[in-house]
Amino acid sequence: MTAPNTSFSAAPGEVLEKLREYVSSAQLLEVVYRDGAGQVCMAHDVVRDVFSRAGQDFVLLGRGVMLPFDRVLMLDGQRISGEAG
Repeated sequence: MTAPNTSFSAAPGEVLEKLREYVSSAQLLEVVYRDGAGQVCMAHDVVRDVFSRAGQDFVLLGRGVMLPFDRVLMLDGQRISGEAG
């Protein structure tokens, strides 16, 4: 029995493309991220938008939380950042 893939081996652009798929499907997902104070937080929400401003990518969740992409650690249990919680 092989272990499930627990991390995206994709480049950040591919992960952003996956986030855009979540936008179009309005699928509920689990997002683990670091807030402005560095605390690890978890949200179960939909992705409302993925966009860039001033050279930085952002993820906008359905409840209005705007996350810089580099603070997102996991999507639906799959690690997308090199950081560990």
